Amino acid sequence: MFLARKLVLAHFWVAFIAFLGAILLGEWQMFIRSPLAQWVNNPEHYYRSVTAHGTVMAYVMPTLVAMGFGYAVSELSLKRALLGVRWAWIGYWLVIAGTVLAAVTMGLGKASVLYTFYPPMIGSPFYYFGVVLVVVGSWIWVALMSANLAAWKRDNPDATVPLAMYGIVAGAYLWAWTSLGAAIEVLVLILPASLGLTDTINAGLARVFFSWTLHAIVYFWLIPAYVAFYSIVPRAIGGRLYSDTMGRVAFALFLVFSMPIGIHHLFADPQVGSGFKFVHAAMTAMVSVPTLLTVFTIVASVEIAARLRGGQGPFGWLAALPWHNPMMLAVTFSFIMLGLGGAGGIINMSYQLNETIHNTQWVTGHFHLIFGGAIVIMYMALAYDLWPQLTGRGPLPAGLMRLQLWLWFLGMLVLSLPWHWVGLLGMPRRMAYYDYSHPALQPQAWTVIASTLGGLVMVLSALLFVIVLVMGHRRPAGTPAPYAFSETLHPEARPPAALNGFALWVAMMIALTLVNYGYPIVQLAVLDNASVPVVPIGSR
Repeated sequence: MFLARKLVLAHFWVAFIAFLGAILLGEWQMFIRSPLAQWVNNPEHYYRSVTAHGTVMAYVMPTLVAMGFGYAVSELSLKRALLGVRWAWIGYWLVIAGTVLAAVTMGLGKASVLYTFYPPMIGSPFYYFGVVLVVVGSWIWVALMSANLAAWKRDNPDATVPLAMYGIVAGAYLWAWTSLGAAIEVLVLILPASLGLTDTINAGLARVFFSWTLHAIVYFWLIPAYVAFYSIVPRAIGGRLYSDTMGRVAFALFLVFSMPIGIHHLFADPQVGSGFKFVHAAMTAMVSVPTLLTVFTIVASVEIAARLRGGQGPFGWLAALPWHNPMMLAVTFSFIMLGLGGAGGIINMSYQLNETIHNTQWVTGHFHLIFGGAIVIMYMALAYDLWPQLTGRGPLPAGLMRLQLWLWFLGMLVLSLPWHWVGLLGMPRRMAYYDYSHPALQPQAWTVIASTLGGLVMVLSALLFVIVLVMGHRRPAGTPAPYAFSETLHPEARPPAALNGFALWVAMMIALTLVNYGYPIVQLAVLDNASVPVVPIGSR
């Protein structure tokens, strides 16, 4: 029996309602800076909206999805009641309280600093208090995932940790370590300035601490999607997982290679030495390894499903795939967007090529394809897959699910591909207004209109997503079949001991982080005349 249903549903519903609000803000931003609308005459409103959109999408929504999905995976894969349910609810309410506190502060215009925490812009301390509460709530989840796994291993000392739980705990450990960078930045550097205790701030040091979090957080977002790739997709489409061990390798490598790469976001920062910029660029390339392993493994698993359905020949098996199955559509769309976004990421990580697209709309297109595209569509798919278990109701309407996924995929392509084009032409991101009457900008006006229309399609998809979930609560009551994760093609195979635990990988993660961040942090911390005047946003 699924005992943690209400807990998981609470996390998912707040996550998806916040997501819907953020989608509407994003569409408004594109509309008011397009030729379709007259400018609102107050750029602060635009940046207020960008801050709220980014804060929800980067911190609130993925954190709640990861937490809720983690609790579900723990109970369903370990086949035992979740330990620490009261603590789980405390973590949940901390996230809610932090979200409300930050939202009110942003709504009042006292924290329009975007979501990247880049000094010398400093917002109200209540915004940062809200973000801190969200992070503290998520740390409770980290502790609970670790405690539940430890209790299960204590009772099953010779058993193999289920792959889904292995991936979730890897994501929890990754988040605990990567969130530490932004936590140090906020608590040690930003809050004293925000509270008026100092009029200056070491902006270079703050940016380095935030880079500790800035890119590794992407892989925290990714982990639930990758858990779905390995442990849900093969079963949902009637196949087998090609390799359980390959999945464990991918999760372990994410722990090792996700952290020492953030300084590639500071290629244009004069306070960071070129040597460490190059090292982080090289390390960034290594993150492609677990992704390439995953693409190979999941495509092989999909082929197994097709051949079990009678697929023949080198390519004929593609026609035998269950294309009517929403999960089949979701993983296909996710891989296409992951490929497009990843190709753009190769440009971003290049020490030389990055100069061409730095701080342009190219960057916006890249991370929307990765997060809003490849990751969020799998959040939708895993919610669809779990919903009958969570509600105790019948299956969701497959036709509406397929329509919703198609709208999201097509809307994302129409939204993000024009951004790549105009980014190459030099259009800056985070601009509140463009004067399309200027001869240099007139030829680019159509791209902004196209992105606005793509965003509108995504708004419709997001609305339909929420409608389908609401319909799930109204389906006829029933008793869902016991939930099962994907079976591996070779169930008798046991992974190496190192891939049944985390000691080696966490040690490597910490060591690589300290090696790649230690010197820049110490250098900037002791640098003379490194502090700059604080620029408060809104009244304190």
